[in-house]
Amino acid sequence: MHVPVLAKEVISYLSLQPGSKVIDCNVGSGGHAKKILSKLGLSGRLLGIDRDASAIKVARKTLHDYAGQVTLVQDSFAHLSDIALAKDFTDVRGILFDLGLSSLQLDTPGRGFSWRRNESLDMRMDTTQGLTAAELVRDSSEEDLARIFQEYGEVTFAKRLAQAIVRERKQKHLNTTVDLAELVSSVAPGRERSNNRHPATKVFQALRIAVNDELNQLRNALPQALNLLRPGGRLVVISFHSLEDRIVKNFLRDESRDCICETELPVCRCRHRAQVEILTKKPVTPTADEVRINPRSRSAKLRAAAKIK
Repeated sequence: MHVPVLAKEVISYLSLQPGSKVIDCNVGSGGHAKKILSKLGLSGRLLGIDRDASAIKVARKTLHDYAGQVTLVQDSFAHLSDIALAKDFTDVRGILFDLGLSSLQLDTPGRGFSWRRNESLDMRMDTTQGLTAAELVRDSSEEDLARIFQEYGEVTFAKRLAQAIVRERKQKHLNTTVDLAELVSSVAPGRERSNNRHPATKVFQALRIAVNDELNQLRNALPQALNLLRPGGRLVVISFHSLEDRIVKNFLRDESRDCICETELPVCRCRHRAQVEILTKKPVTPTADEVRINPRSRSAKLRAAAKIK
C-alpha cells in the first residue's frame, strides 16, 4: 500500500479551508489527495494531474468516495495553466507538487524504472510519448550520456560509463534493465560497488530524469502554479533530488523579493515585486519514525510558500 510522504506536514502547510479548490499536480495513487479531500468538506474540489495513465486509474479507485468532487486528468503538469482553465480551477487555495518517482511506478513490473527486475528499459512516465531509456542509451552521443549521468545523477564515473556504453552498443543492444545494470557494475570503481547502494541506482535516476525531462517540466510549472493561486493560497512542493530542491528553493527565493536585479546594478530595473512569503526557511524533512515506517521517504524535502498578492 502506498504511504503518502510528509502527509501531516502537507495538510498543515496547505492550510485548507472547507469549500476550497486544490490542485494535486502528481496525484499518483491518490494518497495525498484523499487526505486533502477529507479537509475540504462537501463543497470542496480537487483537480488531480498525472502523466501516468496507470496512476490515474489507481487514483480513481482510491478517491471513489469523493468522485463528485474530483477531476482527474492524464497530462503533464507543465501544461498546468491550460488544464486548470479548461477544468475551471482558477482562484485556487492550494497546489501540491509531489515530485519524482512514485511507489506505484517503481513497484509495477514492466516499467523499467528499477535495476532489480529484468525488463524493458523504458522509464517513461507517459508510456505513449517520447523516447524510452533504451532509445536514449542507443542514440545519444558519448558526450551527452556523460552529461546526463554527471548532471542528473552525480555519477562519479560518468565519462567512463558513457565510453563503455558507446563501445558495448556496437556489439549488442542495451534494451533491458539487466543489460544496463550489469554494464554499470562492470565499469564502476571499487568504492562504488562496496557501498550499500547499487552503482546503477544513480545511473537509472539520471536516465529517468532525462527521459521525462523532469527538471524543465518543473521549471515551467512553478510560475503557472503561482499565477493560479489566490491571495493567501499555498504552494507546497515535495522533492526527492537535490536538483529539484534547488529549482524550488531558487524560485521561491526570487518570488519572495521585490528586486531580482544583478547585485552590481545601483538602481532596480526589473520592477519585480514579491509574490510569496516563504513559510519554510529550511526544508521540512521526514521524522525518524516516518523513515522507519516508509524508507522511501528518507530523501524527501518539503518547501512551502503563501501567495501575498
